[in-house]
Amino acid sequence: MSDQPDSLERDDPADWAAAGDPVRLFHDWLEKARASEINDPNGVALATADASGFPDVRMVLLKDADARGFVFYTNLESAKGRELAENPRAALCFHWKSLRRQVRVRGLVSSVSPEEADAYFATRHRDSQIGAWASRQSRPLETRFELEKEVARYVAKFGLAKVPRPPHWSGFRIAPLAIEFWRDRPFRLHDRLVYERESADGDWRVRKLFP
Repeated sequence: MSDQPDSLERDDPADWAAAGDPVRLFHDWLEKARASEINDPNGVALATADASGFPDVRMVLLKDADARGFVFYTNLESAKGRELAENPRAALCFHWKSLRRQVRVRGLVSSVSPEEADAYFATRHRDSQIGAWASRQSRPLETRFELEKEVARYVAKFGLAKVPRPPHWSGFRIAPLAIEFWRDRPFRLHDRLVYERESADGDWRVRKLFP
């Protein structure tokens, strides 16, 4: 490590104990957010870009994070699915207002395995499983009734049977090349700590940044 994050050690020993591993530190912050955020502490802004480099951003829900990366699920035919197929790079921004903390992630994107996608899909509420079949995500919708008809069609199709995962629905994993931790401090003199590496399996370098 190039620079010890002394402000983290002084103000929050739990953070400093985890600071040698950015994913571990992220989970420490996420657990604090689960205790203080009213809604969706795993909500995160996902930024993508199309083949021309034009950016796009929206909120998604983080479903897993480990040494391999940060995972979310979506309709592969959605705008984000198409953009990630064209340009498999993405960024995430978690902002927990109750904690006055933020985490930013940038990295390379790959698909989760079919087995991972099947396992997560099986945990979803049945209505959400039906919705994954019924919604042609990001395509034009004339009326709400059109969507409701599609829902009814798939409810009838599957009846009481198990709802399989649609072939157009799966997950993406962002293998981070950079993870930055930000914490609010008085007078805009914030703490910023960034972990960076050259490749998805490389060693982390850590340094502090000016606020």
